[in-house]
Amino acid sequence: MFMTWEKKILGKIYGPTKENGQWRIKTNAELITKYKSQDTVTVIKIRRLEWLGHVIRMNETRSVKKIFEGKLEGRRGKG
Repeated sequence: MFMTWEKKILGKIYGPTKENGQWRIKTNAELITKYKSQDTVTVIKIRRLEWLGHVIRMNETRSVKKIFEGKLEGRRGKG
């Protein structure tokens, strides 16, 4: 059985399930099945690559894209 924080983290990683047009949180049994079948580190790496794909396709004016490309403009204020 999972501890509370483990269920919370795994619930965030694997996300909710959509059934019959309604979203629901996965049960402990579903989380155990998914957790046993996939390595958590692999899931995190896949999600990071997915995020990178979003960043690469972003508009050039978005701050996330500017930070990723290292094209920051202006000066930092005092303090």
